[in-house]
Amino acid sequence: MQKSEYPAFIIPTFIFMKRLVILISGNGSNLQSILNACVSGDLPASVVCVISNNADAYGLIRAQNAGVESIHFPKSIDETRQQYDARLANYISSKLPDYIILAGWMRLLSSNLLSVFPNRVINLHPALPGAFPGTHAIEHAYAAYQNGEINHTGIMVHLVPDEGVDNGPVLTTEIVPIYKDDTLESLETRIHQTEHRVLVQTLKTITKT
Repeated sequence: MQKSEYPAFIIPTFIFMKRLVILISGNGSNLQSILNACVSGDLPASVVCVISNNADAYGLIRAQNAGVESIHFPKSIDETRQQYDARLANYISSKLPDYIILAGWMRLLSSNLLSVFPNRVINLHPALPGAFPGTHAIEHAYAAYQNGEINHTGIMVHLVPDEGVDNGPVLTTEIVPIYKDDTLESLETRIHQTEHRVLVQTLKTITKT
């Protein structure tokens, strides 16, 4: 067989990294787990911006240390919740995100933001579906265990389609047992460790689609 005088064309395979915007309000330990997974290549995604409503959120420093844009995005005194969310949505849109991750974001989002990103806002909540919605979920679960009402708690990752509180379509859940010698602090530690792992696993599944 005669060889062609022209070299064969090599068609490159491009891996399109999903673009993530992370919203935080505090320490940002779940943000750190995402950043670590992106750097290691375990998560085929890139964090393009970290936004906090709290100027003192340590998660902003985590983002800066990772070379990621970090923004303090405060609500003005004369601004309604809806106006704030519309302004926030406009800013997030400029980052061209594939997904917005609520990793310890302590504000309820209105439809002014959620309608801009349908099926693209993902929340992490330290309780199982239907149990302990809202803030202080771990404390409520620990108190319920002390009262003999439950013997385990858990975490869930879910979509945020509307203004409901921690009740969107569930993507992932995992049970976290509560032991008789648990303190609130030991339970919190175990739940946070589970969050770090399960959130990254869930995002890996989503970003492959």
